[in-house]
Amino acid sequence: MHQNKNYLIVIVGATAIGKTALSIKLSKHFNTDILSCDSRQFYKEMAIGTAVPSSDELINVTHHFIQNRSIFDDYNVGQFERDAIEKLDELFQKNNIAIMVGGSGLYVNAVTKGLDYFPTVSPEIREKLNQELKKNGLEPLQEQLKELDIESYNSIELENPHRIIRALEICIGTEKPYSYYKNKPKRERNFTPILIGIDAEREIIYNRINQRVDSMMNKGLLEEAKKLHQHKKLNALQTVGYRELFQFLDDEITLDFAISEIKKNTRRFAKRQNTWFKKDKTLKWFDFEEDSGKIINYIDSIQ
Repeated sequence: MHQNKNYLIVIVGATAIGKTALSIKLSKHFNTDILSCDSRQFYKEMAIGTAVPSSDELINVTHHFIQNRSIFDDYNVGQFERDAIEKLDELFQKNNIAIMVGGSGLYVNAVTKGLDYFPTVSPEIREKLNQELKKNGLEPLQEQLKELDIESYNSIELENPHRIIRALEICIGTEKPYSYYKNKPKRERNFTPILIGIDAEREIIYNRINQRVDSMMNKGLLEEAKKLHQHKKLNALQTVGYRELFQFLDDEITLDFAISEIKKNTRRFAKRQNTWFKKDKTLKWFDFEEDSGKIINYIDSIQ
């Protein structure tokens, strides 16, 4: 089927759907390690709010990229791509199968397909564009992008100032269109990804999310948020579950309202995750209650 004899089983799906439990079953069956591809589980200060696997689950199977960073570290998807590929190269020397599990679509793509690489440009350019945005609004920046890079103007979300400024800073800093750097050939991977999606009816997903949030609160999420409150401006903490509790700690909302907002925002997040993953036609979907034996048979049929 493919010249690569290494396989990366990638388990994706909405938050709280049961990806961890399935990945552990598969990991035991194939006698291999698990890479976490959840952009928030990297941070050791955020154990409860990111639903990291339990200590029992972590003892049972070797996991990588769980609580291996601090919220004070500057860590991004490009660094994760390099770290994950390095770890996979190491794992494939012992076993031709590895497992990656996560709900962060961008991080999954970074490992399976590779990222677009952009040259570094002076931070002053972004600073200047942000000042222009404050002063004159988004429209002049949209017009500027239309002039410098019509292809990006036609393809990116024009109401998103972050995207517009990102494209413009590359256009200005490199004197080449942002679109010029997109979709270049990526570095070949030495594995074949087997993508597996776990899904359920919306009602079931929402119920599981509500139960998980209640369980996090019982496990001490509020205490965890209190410890992190003074650092609330850090990028890692701009996360559902913490943001709402910081609002409560700042006396902006009641605790009950904060909890209902966490549930609502997590449901929205799950919807966005599913929309992202459903776009990938190479993904094979299974019901969350599907017997893991059937999923193993599917994996065996591909190798």
